Amino acid sequence: MRGLLQDDAATADAYLAWWRLAGVDSAIGESPVNWLRPVAARPATPMAATITASIVEKPRTLESFLEWLAHDPAQPERRWTGAQIAPSGPAQATLMVVTDLPDPFDIGEGRLLADRAGLLFDAMLRAIGLHRDAIHLASLFTARPPGGMVEAADLVHAADRMRTHVALAQPRRLLLLGDRTIRALMPTDGAASPDSLRQFNHDGGIVPAVATFHPRLLLTQPAAKAECWRALQSLIEETRP
Repeated sequence: MRGLLQDDAATADAYLAWWRLAGVDSAIGESPVNWLRPVAARPATPMAATITASIVEKPRTLESFLEWLAHDPAQPERRWTGAQIAPSGPAQATLMVVTDLPDPFDIGEGRLLADRAGLLFDAMLRAIGLHRDAIHLASLFTARPPGGMVEAADLVHAADRMRTHVALAQPRRLLLLGDRTIRALMPTDGAASPDSLRQFNHDGGIVPAVATFHPRLLLTQPAAKAECWRALQSLIEETRP
């Protein structure tokens, strides 16, 4: 019996010692304590505030945006190997065209929409009375990730910066190419048909936009060309100089 009591006492001492190590030095105190109160946020240091500001603040001119896009270390393209393809074309263009990302052949050529897809794209532009030099051409991502696959968080980031890009480029109309581009920038709500002009919201307001198939898909599914042509027709009168 005495041995059992000694064991119980040792257990109690060990239990109390554990609580003392945890910072509890008394069972009761002189004043009540609200243990469920939220922990007060620690004030940000000047350096932390500077870092936060640099992340949130966006470029305010097209030139500074393109510089930021090419060199900012926080962009997802910095994690990928391979060359980047910068946006091209003038600001305030009649039409801005946005695709998803460079194809492998584009990387070798150093320009978007090269090879057979590029030839078809040029034909699409001619059909609405335009040529490459007259448009502003960009992609959601300036480089190609491994396997052409992008993470959801990167796609959200790219869509957000593209809204800034459109605001700074100030095009009269917007043409979105490909399912990934459309889902990122203008998810359908059933309010308008795919081949009609819709309103794209960007950082500076809205711009009329049309969404259609990527030329790479048209090469493998010629039957989709008729629907693509209907989409382009809605741009013809609006994009003529």
